[in-house]
Parts: sequence; structure tokens; C-alpha cells
Amino acid sequence: MKVRNRDRDATPFVTKDGSTIREYHHTVAQSVAEASLEPGQATQRHYHARSEEIYLILEGGGELEVDGERCEVASGDAVLIPPQAWHELRAGQSGVRLLCCCVPPYADDDTFFA
Repeated sequence: MKVRNRDRDATPFVTKDGSTIREYHHTVAQSVAEASLEPGQATQRHYHARSEEIYLILEGGGELEVDGERCEVASGDAVLIPPQAWHELRAGQSGVRLLCCCVPPYADDDTFFA
């Protein structure tokens, strides 16, 4: 069994899209990471050619755009983002913290920007 702890094992880093990430697990099949944005901060609009993502909002919220469709997201919301769907998340007044699950796992070479 492999247990990873947020504070002990998941060192934060900034990704190519501008969010701060703490990766919990990354296998050949999937990955799960915590992402956060400060109030008003946004990810750079991008897509993943291969990876399907699920965003699970843990705290705060903001506006999420997926392929031109916009909606407000808040704590408790889970959003499915299909492969090749352009997306961007803009944090609200309280910022946002979410889990990002990717299948296949996240890869920098699978991230494309507008």
C-alpha cells in the first residue's frame, strides 16, 4: 500500500498552465493532484490530447470554461473534462482548491495552449 500525505509528500510546484499543484499519485494508468489558484487567478486556456480529467472542487470556486461553455463551480462540484476539450478555470473571490484526476496520467507533452 502506498500512502502519500499532502504536507509530507506532495511538494507544491507551478505547472505550465499557471496553477499550483501537489501531486499525490502518478502511475502509468492515472494521476491525482491537488490544484489551487489564488483569488482572481486563472489557468492558461489549454487542452490535453489524450487525458480525460475530472475536477472535484474542494474549497472556494470560480468560473470554469470548457469548449466555450461557462459555468460557476463551487465546493462539492465535480466536472468531467473530455480529452481535446479546451478549458480554463478562473478562481473566485476566495480562490479555489480542487482535486484533478487524469486518465491517462497528466503529462506536460499532452498539454497544448491557445
